[in-house]
Amino acid sequence: MNERPMIAYFSMEIGVESTMPTYSGGLGVLAGDSIRSAADLGLPLVAVTLLHRKGYFRQRLDASGWQTEEPDTWTIDKYLREMPSRASVSIEGRTVLLRAWRYEVTGTGGHAVPVYFLDADLPENTPWDRTLTDSLYGGDPHYRLCQEVILGMGGVRMLRALGHQQLSRFHLNEGHAALLTLELLDEAATHAGRRSISREDIESVREKCVFTTHTPVSAGHDQFPLELVVQILGQRDDFVDLRDIFSADLVSRILQHPEHFPDPEAVRHSGRFLNMTYLALNLSRYVNGVAKRHADVSRHMFAGYEIDAITNGVHAATWTAEPLQELYDRYVSGWRADNFSLRFTLSIPKHELWRAHEQAKSLLIDRVNRVTGADMSVDHFTLGFARRATAYKRPDLLLTDVERLKRIASQTGPIQVIYAGKAHPRDQGGKELIHRLVQAREALGDAVKIAYLENYDIELGRMMTSGVDVWLNTPQPPLEASGTSGMKAALNGVPSLSVLDGWWIEGHIEGVTGWSIGHRGSYAGSKDEGNRSEHASSLYEKLELVILPLYYRDRDRFLDVMHHAIALNGSFFNTQRMMQQYALKAYAP
Repeated sequence: MNERPMIAYFSMEIGVESTMPTYSGGLGVLAGDSIRSAADLGLPLVAVTLLHRKGYFRQRLDASGWQTEEPDTWTIDKYLREMPSRASVSIEGRTVLLRAWRYEVTGTGGHAVPVYFLDADLPENTPWDRTLTDSLYGGDPHYRLCQEVILGMGGVRMLRALGHQQLSRFHLNEGHAALLTLELLDEAATHAGRRSISREDIESVREKCVFTTHTPVSAGHDQFPLELVVQILGQRDDFVDLRDIFSADLVSRILQHPEHFPDPEAVRHSGRFLNMTYLALNLSRYVNGVAKRHADVSRHMFAGYEIDAITNGVHAATWTAEPLQELYDRYVSGWRADNFSLRFTLSIPKHELWRAHEQAKSLLIDRVNRVTGADMSVDHFTLGFARRATAYKRPDLLLTDVERLKRIASQTGPIQVIYAGKAHPRDQGGKELIHRLVQAREALGDAVKIAYLENYDIELGRMMTSGVDVWLNTPQPPLEASGTSGMKAALNGVPSLSVLDGWWIEGHIEGVTGWSIGHRGSYAGSKDEGNRSEHASSLYEKLELVILPLYYRDRDRFLDVMHHAIALNGSFFNTQRMMQQYALKAYAP
């Protein structure tokens, strides 16, 4: 086993293949892209996640647009190799045995990054414990906390069992893995021959940990009642010492007042919560948000913490459609190994760029017509929108004024809209959004054709982000942490029409890389800033007065925007640049 210092990357979900349902959306797809670029760059990284035998879920939409969910089971040994090593965790006093399945991501230079998928489905475990690695984001808080014990504590123990002893950095991709910090504290104390945690242990663990927070939405930050934590983890000897780790002022209080810890019973009856984000914030030497705006928002959410920004990216070779890849191969040699060289795509003749785009668009329109019967045309202007279906992403903003939208289409040129995205099984509001979008087909008729594609995954995402003409994004500011779908579109020459939030604040040059909806404002007072009617009006004006006239009557100018989407945004908003920044800012000594 390779014993040189390594980076351990922990994520609750990792998307490595479209047909392996080990991801739900942006977080898992980003993790997969990060690992691909780590392999391309030769970074000494190993990744840990859970197996998710039943996946996230398979989405089904009935004729009226109501979503139902089914388990998304898959053939594990078709993709993964079982490892002989075993590890275990204690959950409610029971020993839960774990195994790992290995997947390798190989980079452009042949460097391989192993990804270990933890699995509790072993005959030695109780029937309920065997289900703990079945479903991504499934179950109640009790189930979720058990999963996070397996990921964080079990993940560290499994890496040790697999021979990874010289791990110099632990990267927590969101707070789900925060319990790995407690495992590292236990390791440090045990190594020193102690049962209690010392100041030196805390400092040494902080030096090893890196934390990336991904959401300004409060519901995205896991927290669990302390009574449930004690029930699952047990009354550990060091638990009282660690009580203040769960609060916002962890390090200062533990380091300055080690003698002032409360009585053990206070933990059981305090009514307080273990907040995974605060646990990770307090025990990490480097913390970052996933866009400049998001880091600013996070610094206000978590006052007193130093939070840097590393803007997300996407893996260029993965998300560029084949017709575009062939074009780049002819004009920009070595672009896969050097994504920044995509700036030279400005030299590609416009007619060749348009031909490649039409090929990608034809593939998408053919699929839409085959599965939905929408009777769309490859010659008509097509908007794409694919996100998790939830209220703050506002997928129905385009439909705020149906009559105005119909009038724009009839007077300026035909419009087609392709939607996709899953609603979380417990997000009734998200399900209602999908239903309304599907029902809008009747109100719009042939004036504006709409299709909603079910079971959005990596393969469909690749097809949509390369096959539409403009990528639409309408989040409620400042709730978009980063967003990466528009980056995928840019790699394919598809400009964005987006609210100025997340990454688009950095990638937007009006009329050059795409177009804005509304204007840039302060995130303070976000409810007013994201005024729906104001954004809807801006959206309609951009379509009617700028984008549709370019598309239908000034194709040469529209192609200028396509060119710059690739050359300026595709060359920068990629995980190659992103992982280089992590290597320099987060992983380096």
